[in-house]
Amino acid sequence: MREGSDETNWAGNIVYRAERWAAPTSVEELCEIVAACDQARPVGTRHSFNTIADTAGTLISTTRLPALFRLDADAREVTVSAGTRYGDLARELDARGWALRNLGSLPHICVAGACATATHGSGDRNGNLATSVVALDLVTALGDVVTVRRDVDRDFAGHVVALGALGVVVAVTLAIVPTFRVRQNVYQGLARAALLDHLDEIFAVAYSVSVFTTWCSDSSLLWVKQRVDAVDEAAPAPGEMFGAGALLHPVHPICGLDPIHTTRQLGVAGPWHERLPHFRAGFTPSAGNELQSEYFVSRDRAAAAVEAIHQIGEQIRPALHVSELRSIASDDLWLSPTHGRAAISLHFTWRPAEAAVTRAVAAVERQLAPFEPRPHWGKIFTLPAETIRAAYPRVADFTALAERHDPTGVFRNTFLANTLGLT
Repeated sequence: MREGSDETNWAGNIVYRAERWAAPTSVEELCEIVAACDQARPVGTRHSFNTIADTAGTLISTTRLPALFRLDADAREVTVSAGTRYGDLARELDARGWALRNLGSLPHICVAGACATATHGSGDRNGNLATSVVALDLVTALGDVVTVRRDVDRDFAGHVVALGALGVVVAVTLAIVPTFRVRQNVYQGLARAALLDHLDEIFAVAYSVSVFTTWCSDSSLLWVKQRVDAVDEAAPAPGEMFGAGALLHPVHPICGLDPIHTTRQLGVAGPWHERLPHFRAGFTPSAGNELQSEYFVSRDRAAAAVEAIHQIGEQIRPALHVSELRSIASDDLWLSPTHGRAAISLHFTWRPAEAAVTRAVAAVERQLAPFEPRPHWGKIFTLPAETIRAAYPRVADFTALAERHDPTGVFRNTFLANTLGLT
């Protein structure tokens, strides 16, 4: 345990207010720390762009807990310590012939934090990362260790995307699949009309698809990640898709940045964990110096929502590095932005200019308001609690669950009050 400092999140836009920082080296020590706290929050790799992890009390990191990697091939499950980074987990799994169904853009983030915020990759049939969770071990406000498991605990679906409100997750069990290979190709010049007219076809064309855009009429990049078992690995990729031409050189999603930071392109097949993320684990991801926002809209209204943002492209472009569109399957997790509805996510990677980003976020939220957007829990948004609560049918059940695990509000903070009305 040490006294607080001016430590910040990954982007540097949030300075944590914590009086104390704790990095216990055992679950028993963690239980003692939590039981003695009046206020506490878990913190992962700090890749959140808002105050979700902030507290005036104690920030608790699980990165020093004993490493855990327990593979159950018969059950097709792996159990890992909460602070395990996806890049490290992926290498361990692949070496043993196993894989996760999907990965996010960045292998740098930790399992517990990504699942708690419903972080995701892309793919019509791929849920967010939390949908792979089959069990959780967490330390509640009383210092007790609780285990919950899918198909056993009636309220399991409320525990997974929990925003740190239920306690400190110490171990996560994930469903796994046999390892697979992926090849990645990028197409340049996807026109606005083609995107809007063929949106469903575009996202159905491969295992994982992303569209990067700056909201110009013909500037979009189409990133296509195909499972090699679904195509002939030796066959060349199509020379064009939806009017966009295949690139013959690697690119970065953000124009002008070095593609060495990105995973291998040009149709060269490789392990799933070296193709599904956009960025390589050994390099600074994305632009590095950036802010982020993201909103999920129902798949059946996605084209109209994309067109709505095109209408303000000129207005938001000065604050923007790039936007990414991805598809995510529906799920049953209570606070998942894809609860009960498949979605297209509209992601905004902003330049690190907070005043300009504030204006741009306000403009985006005005345009998306008719489409009942759900924001990414770990990114910048200003939607009020009443709007967010109305978007989640099980929010009252989650509030009751939080009251049960944390009756004195140890793990609550201003973020939870402002987004869920949880005080």
